[in-house]
Amino acid sequence: MSLPPAEPPAEPVGEIVTGEAVVLGLRAASFASRLLAALLDALIVGIVFVLGVVAVGALTSDSSEATTAALGIVLSVLCLVGIPTAVETATRGRSVGKLVVGLRTVRDDGGPVRFRHCLVRAVLGVFELWATAGSPAIVCALVNARGKRFGDLLGGTYVVRERTAARHVPLPPMPPELAGWARTADIGRLPAATVLAARQFLARTSTLNPASRAALRVELADALLPLVSPAPPAGTDPERFLVAVLVERRDREFARMERREARTRELERSLGRG
Repeated sequence: MSLPPAEPPAEPVGEIVTGEAVVLGLRAASFASRLLAALLDALIVGIVFVLGVVAVGALTSDSSEATTAALGIVLSVLCLVGIPTAVETATRGRSVGKLVVGLRTVRDDGGPVRFRHCLVRAVLGVFELWATAGSPAIVCALVNARGKRFGDLLGGTYVVRERTAARHVPLPPMPPELAGWARTADIGRLPAATVLAARQFLARTSTLNPASRAALRVELADALLPLVSPAPPAGTDPERFLVAVLVERRDREFARMERREARTRELERSLGRG
């Protein structure tokens, strides 16, 4: 397959792609909605902190100042870092404020956030939200196309709206002539922007102008070729190459998830017997 050099397409703002290469019609959260969610979260944290201060004061009324100060530090870390991290990790990106407003934090590739993402966001939040009254976060969110604050930039995350209609367009079936090649091919880590563009292209092929369709499929296939080894058989149609790569990527993701779930179930059974 001979393809002319081309630059990978830029990642569109406002749509994400999951690990299964499924386009989700979720928009980047607006600044106003994120601000409202942050204010709600701040109110809840403030209430919990005040209640904690009252409890610590009652429990340490006869203790030394050093003990009281140490407990105050522990309480602050718990309220500002521990609780937000635990809540967002357990809910996969939804704090109480985000739940009310209809937002969720996801990874840049659209996948669910994990503990490390939530921890980075919470730790940075102490400085950019609490210590400076949110000024750095507001400035950063206003100048970033996706409304990211510094915690999102460092953590590789992104806040989206959940309360919009999702568009799930299934992938075409695996091209039979490429099935054997795809099963043994080494598919490297594919850039989310390129996968998203390829997935959107495949979902809209019937509506594209023939000339545009031909140019786009060559451009996208050229962006994926360096990340796949060995190259597909000579003469492979670029569009069918894209389908084969995305379908195989999706199937491998499902297989990994099934293996992980099986290991978790086995571990739970082992602990139960112990």
